[in-house]
Amino acid sequence: MVKKHPRSLVVAAITVLSVTLQAQTYPTKLLDNEQRIDEIVGSMTLEEKVEMLHGKNMFSSAGIPRLGIADVEYADGPFGIREEMEPHSWNSAHLTTDSATFFPTGSALAATWSTEWAYAYGQGMSREARLRGKDMILGPAINIQRIPTGGRTYEYLSEDPLLSGMLAMAYTRGSQDNGTAVCLKHYALNNQEDYRGFVDVHISDRAMHEIYLRPFEMAVCEADAWGLMAAYNKVNGRWCSENEHLLTTVLRRQWGFPGMVISDWGGVHSTVDAVTAGMNVEMPGSRYMGQALLDSVKAGAVSEAVIDQRVREILRVRLTVKPVDKAVANSQPVGNAEEMATALEVARRSIVLLKNEGLLPIDLKRTKRIAVIGENAVTRMSLGGVGAGVKTRREITPLEGLQAILGSSVKMTYAAGYKSFDRDSRNKHLDPIQPADRQLMAEAVKAAKQADLVIFFAGNNREVETEGSDRKTITLPSGQDELAAALAKANQRLVTVVVSGGPVDISTVNEVSGALVASWFNGSMGGQALAEVLTGEISPSGKLPMTWPKKLEDVPAYATGTYPQQVSNNNQGDIFVDITRNRSNERRQQLVANYAEQSLVGYRWYDKKNVAVAYPFGYGLSYATFQYSGLAVKPTTEGFDVSFTLENTSDRKAEEVAQVYVSRPTSRVERPVKELKAFRRVALKAGERRTVVVPIRRADLCHWDEPAQTWLLEPGNMTVLVGGSSDNLPLKQNTTIK
Repeated sequence: MVKKHPRSLVVAAITVLSVTLQAQTYPTKLLDNEQRIDEIVGSMTLEEKVEMLHGKNMFSSAGIPRLGIADVEYADGPFGIREEMEPHSWNSAHLTTDSATFFPTGSALAATWSTEWAYAYGQGMSREARLRGKDMILGPAINIQRIPTGGRTYEYLSEDPLLSGMLAMAYTRGSQDNGTAVCLKHYALNNQEDYRGFVDVHISDRAMHEIYLRPFEMAVCEADAWGLMAAYNKVNGRWCSENEHLLTTVLRRQWGFPGMVISDWGGVHSTVDAVTAGMNVEMPGSRYMGQALLDSVKAGAVSEAVIDQRVREILRVRLTVKPVDKAVANSQPVGNAEEMATALEVARRSIVLLKNEGLLPIDLKRTKRIAVIGENAVTRMSLGGVGAGVKTRREITPLEGLQAILGSSVKMTYAAGYKSFDRDSRNKHLDPIQPADRQLMAEAVKAAKQADLVIFFAGNNREVETEGSDRKTITLPSGQDELAAALAKANQRLVTVVVSGGPVDISTVNEVSGALVASWFNGSMGGQALAEVLTGEISPSGKLPMTWPKKLEDVPAYATGTYPQQVSNNNQGDIFVDITRNRSNERRQQLVANYAEQSLVGYRWYDKKNVAVAYPFGYGLSYATFQYSGLAVKPTTEGFDVSFTLENTSDRKAEEVAQVYVSRPTSRVERPVKELKAFRRVALKAGERRTVVVPIRRADLCHWDEPAQTWLLEPGNMTVLVGGSSDNLPLKQNTTIK
């Protein structure tokens, strides 16, 4: 029987701006073994308890062998199960059975706007984790994409908390329903990679709850996430690994989280403060929560009751997740057909058609020769840079995908066009923004002149977008803008495919290309999915999960001058990079990241400041055409049901992501111009017309009230807007929140 554990999403309060909402409770499996945990903790020695509170190996923490409690095995990272490492190093164990499916990365998953496929994604990750003997997936990565240059933007989901939260819940349920715990990361406000190990984020409580904490809250309170990872940075003056407000007040008291918190690798800075604030496991070593913690308990600086509570929280997860026998782990091949099929379906739905002047889908009647230009047509994205990667048995490149589908029906010529940025070959003075290679460009132009259609693969790779450092610009690397202009001069029938994890400056390629496609770091089957879209086997249906700005200076963090921070000592390093290379991670300078834009992240900022963008949040074209009509908004006990008619007015089947936004211009609380409050992916046959009902939840209409320290629902007028993009909302209806 599943016990109920109360998680208060909305605490009842009464002010002139609020109404009382009923507190909600969600089931958690973590409290099913409390009596057994009492017995286990009561029979443990202090030394055994402390042994559980830090890393045993690079990706495991200790159990209690004499009591039959297995070690906890961690799986890195969020888009594929990392290969096995040597116990105490970052060196590969060189197994032959530890490959895995490379799933599309976070921004690609978010571009599907599909909770159904986010669930399947988590399910597939979980199945592979079990085959590999893992108990907890270090993911999903759900930090808000505050800056497009962020080194982990490709891992994260969206600039919007609702989209991030709904997908995080689905991923969490998919994984945990199949027996593997998630570890939501990085809690919290790890929104940049540069100086992440010593930057102090300053932000209002309201903006923190409404934007940056909301996806974590949804996954904890509504999907029963069993694990969280504390981020490297500070928040309002305290390290996340010892931040009592985040780990105790918010996570355990407000949200009722009963599970375990692990540190990011090397992210613990203290003993007493960390364990008392709510940290369960220091990873990957024992500098602070090993002998130092044992000594602190014996000296009376930490009570054994605190240690017991931290052990209890670990045991709740350990007894919920069935351990895999180490003799069985890694004994069967991973990266099998079922997971590859899921990766393919996600990739198909993630591809975003940004522009199309009739060049797509490829018309084989007039296209007999295709020039494929750009190293990104042949570059595999499963590995590269710093941090998580996937040793996959299969990754179909875009060129391979096109060759497989088009076969001998066209003559295909490939030219590299540019030399991709390679971190391994650079020195500290080199960066990805280099002039075009004259010889490679000449070869590409020659191929373009002889073709009926040119497909140019631009964008970044996993060396340009990488954990541990942010991009300095969103300019396309390796002279790609110059190359694109030369290709367009040689052949006006130019399709540009941007391969990246986050936004890039597409001002040049957008101008010279007849069609523009965003295809992400799209996993093992990404090349096949892209080829299916380009050839018209399926209609593109992805929508941008983040705004693509015209220029970097328009981005709120840059516009307010709060990013990048000014550093007086350039040799600061990075925590993760330092521990992987056995370097000191001591910090000599404290930086402040002042989130001056507060809740105006992404499209909220561009709307409020009336700043034009390259392509807006939620944008994405199709080969089909859709018509919205018949909007009706009906109050319910849970919120509002938004119903409308969606018609596919074309002669091909396709999927559309219908988006529901809310505007409250007469609110007495400061708000954005509009905010996403619901969405639904809808599949329609050619000519099909369907009534779609999308619920808006009352909890998602609340604002965080700082004095009351709770969610409040303000009554009053509300405008509901519906359409296929944040800038294309043809349906509009006024209603009232009572």
